[in-house]
Amino acid sequence: MREIQFREALREAMQEEMRKDENVYLMGEEVAEYNGAYKVSQGMLDEFGAKRIIDTPISELGFAGIGIGSAMNGLKPIIEFMTFNFSLVAIDQIINGAAKIMSMSGGQFSVPIVFRGPTGNAGMLSSQHSQCFENWYANCPGLKVVVPSNPYDAKGLLKSCIIDPDPCIFMESELMYGDKGEVPEETYYIEIGKANVTKKGTDVTLVGFGKIMKVVNAAAAELEKEGISAEVIDLRTVRPIDYATVIDSVKKTNRLVIVEESWPLGSIATEIAFKVQKDAFDYLDAPVLRITGGDVPLPYAPTLIQEYLPNPERVVKAVKEVMYVAK
Repeated sequence: MREIQFREALREAMQEEMRKDENVYLMGEEVAEYNGAYKVSQGMLDEFGAKRIIDTPISELGFAGIGIGSAMNGLKPIIEFMTFNFSLVAIDQIINGAAKIMSMSGGQFSVPIVFRGPTGNAGMLSSQHSQCFENWYANCPGLKVVVPSNPYDAKGLLKSCIIDPDPCIFMESELMYGDKGEVPEETYYIEIGKANVTKKGTDVTLVGFGKIMKVVNAAAAELEKEGISAEVIDLRTVRPIDYATVIDSVKKTNRLVIVEESWPLGSIATEIAFKVQKDAFDYLDAPVLRITGGDVPLPYAPTLIQEYLPNPERVVKAVKEVMYVAK
């Protein structure tokens, strides 16, 4: 199987769906003439033309609203935010518009729209450009929230989002666009709302999503060296959450550590911890532990960024704590 970059997998997903359906179009800042801020849409203007690959002013509120209106009238827009930090300018359109129109119209209007772009930190970009909004958007009924961790998942999940009749929030990472992974040439789709058990294990369940899976996988590899067998679950989507896969794993391993980049209060990790203690309490041999980002705005200094972010060492320490292994 061929290896391609994360950005190429996203591009192929959009190209394939745009070739199949002329109602699909891409709109956002620098997506056309500049080939995308991260070169995700490179070459797409040449193939599909300016009516379907549309550059916008720096006006997220405006072009998000245009996208929602066009979706209500039969088109299938893909709206690219240069970063989800900038989606805050358009959050009224997303939350009070896209997410609620199906319900408020009594089913008369659907909103088949995808909002996509990078989330989380990307190095020394400081507080206003480094925030995680997965749990914010996942809190809103009417939205689906997808956070892939590798090129294979990125392509299959984005294709599923584009054909979905409901609004989808598709969150990427600036630090992953150059990552390479195996992606089939044949057409495939990945079900929205289905987690992926990427590694079988017996001693502890590790759960994560998005680029934080690199930390989870590194921790699992280190634990394996120490004779601790970790089962690894990549959620893939955080609305809907595949609780069943997590609970089935906990019933086998009896221990759970959840890893997430965002702030701790109201996190996805918090929600999963609640659900597991409610539905699998009798199977737990230790309290559920969370590893999250620091409860402060992300600093600029690289040394402070390292202290803020989850890392494999913190995950390994947490696993040993739930296993009552001497630290």
